Amino acid sequence: MISLLGLAGQSLKNRRATALLSLLTVTIAVVLLLGVEKVRTQAKASFANTISNTDLIVGARSGPINLLLYSVFRIGNATNNIGWDSYQRLGEHPDVSWTIPISLGDSHRGFRVVGTTNDYFDHYQYGQKQPLAFRQGGSFSGLFDTVIGAQVAKELGYKMGDSLIIAHGLADKGFNQHDNLPFTVTGILAPTGTPVDRSVHVSLEAIEAIHVGWESGARLGQGLTQAQAQQRELQPEQLTAVMVGLNSKIKTFAVQRWVNTYPREPLTAIMPGIALHELWGMMRVGEQALLVISGFVAVAGLLGMLSSLLTSLNERRREMAILRAMGARPLHIILLLVSEAVAITLAGIVFGVLLLYGGLALAQPYILSEFGLFLPLDWPSSYELSLMAGVLVAGFIVGLIPAWRAYRQALADGMTIKV
Repeated sequence: MISLLGLAGQSLKNRRATALLSLLTVTIAVVLLLGVEKVRTQAKASFANTISNTDLIVGARSGPINLLLYSVFRIGNATNNIGWDSYQRLGEHPDVSWTIPISLGDSHRGFRVVGTTNDYFDHYQYGQKQPLAFRQGGSFSGLFDTVIGAQVAKELGYKMGDSLIIAHGLADKGFNQHDNLPFTVTGILAPTGTPVDRSVHVSLEAIEAIHVGWESGARLGQGLTQAQAQQRELQPEQLTAVMVGLNSKIKTFAVQRWVNTYPREPLTAIMPGIALHELWGMMRVGEQALLVISGFVAVAGLLGMLSSLLTSLNERRREMAILRAMGARPLHIILLLVSEAVAITLAGIVFGVLLLYGGLALAQPYILSEFGLFLPLDWPSSYELSLMAGVLVAGFIVGLIPAWRAYRQALADGMTIKV
């Protein structure tokens, strides 16, 4: 057996160009197969980890997915708002531990503006119950302070102390800018890989101040100056949504039922985890498409190796015949060719894994900053190991095809080849 492996090694060495091409084909196939799988699983994990340790999200009567999209992912708009009195009654519920009010509707150069309180930075969590962290500065201390996400700071080049102007609505045009009340950057959040990175956070009182004179939806008059806003009592009348943390998880369904049957206005309370699961279910077509792509990539790589082996087999007919003439049994010929295929496949898997993790180590910061997707350099999962085992088994099966052809070739067929 040892001599057979050595013979296989010498044979690959003599055909190094063809062997290297086959190795490269399998390596690329493994890189793409594992890369697509890692992106698929991490995209799903990142999606599920957008919000953590929040028991309920409360908004105006709407569908759960719509409420989740605009409150967590900043996609779309609310069908209606929540009254301030309802928010206060929710916060006074005996089973409620904390609340995070959210007010949406404005923007800054393509980024959504989130009106909230300092409770947002104290209680909002993502991933595996990870709290928000400040890369620079801190939470609101003044009326016109703003805390920006990491992606906002990077793309717009903002630093501490810079001023910015918020626009009314989602279109950032000159005629709908609240330019009478500029904000000052007093905090920059650390990257989270969530929509928080692409958000501009201001206080609820500031949201009220910039909308004085905009009650009709357009600017009427000059609005307030900063001095006037500082002296005015500013209390919101409405909110877009409220994130809720409870004293006990056992009370989740009871509080949800209390919100859904709230008599003063129609409200909806959703559990983020269940809503996320439903939303991902709607996106399952994309997930299945990635799985199909992974499978075709692996098949293409193995077919490339099979083509290379069959092509080289025609050139090795004399070699096979000589081995047969020297006493090699048909089983030895089969084992020789299968060993070569398995060696190429195994080497392709090893090089593919090394190339993938090397590429991830270099591209990880860029992928996180540009796409908000964190691809950890952890050990391959059991499913990824099973994929590699499947590729190896497929390589073994691929090696049987040229081996069977060599077995069927007669001894005289190889000895009579014209040079």
